[in-house]
Amino acid sequence: MRLSRSVAPVTVAVFVVLFLPYHALPHARGEASPAQAPRARAPKPATPPEPFGAECRVTVRGSRVVAYCHNPYAEVDRVRLHIECARWWDLDTDGAPADAGPAMTVRLTGRCWKEVGAAWVSHRRP
Repeated sequence: MRLSRSVAPVTVAVFVVLFLPYHALPHARGEASPAQAPRARAPKPATPPEPFGAECRVTVRGSRVVAYCHNPYAEVDRVRLHIECARWWDLDTDGAPADAGPAMTVRLTGRCWKEVGAAWVSHRRP
């Protein structure tokens, strides 16, 4: 009984060493050991992204949707109203895109026949 307990760990260790894939070893992949690893360089600070996107307020009243989008930035934002109707037979709509220029407010409207399930505005660069 004692012999099998002491032989089992040795057998497992020999099995792992003999049947471990060669590519799983660090030296086979070209990796350096922690003592040999060069110091990592500090990443360069990323430039902050240019501000973009109009601020939109979406209002739902009954079956009608109105969205006001104001663009406070210098770049044009192409906004589009999307409406998902609550009833399965009512068609969901994607409104025509409208360009919101710098310091410009755009009004987007749409409707469902019955109740509105969800409404949102998408933004794109022209």
